[in-house]
Amino acid sequence: MHPSHFTAVVLFALFASTVFGITMRNTPAKMLRYGIYCFVLFVGSAIVLSWLMYFIAR
Repeated sequence: MHPSHFTAVVLFALFASTVFGITMRNTPAKMLRYGIYCFVLFVGSAIVLSWLMYFIAR
């Protein structure tokens, strides 16, 4: 099984944001909020950068 690039980005974002949430905040509620925040930033920046590269390459 070979995941697509987007699937790989989402998996990386999920694992990295989980680690960031656990290590950067003290309470479980803050951990969850920060983890979701990091996940959204990872995936959002990947989408924005991929569109920028698409338009630059054309």
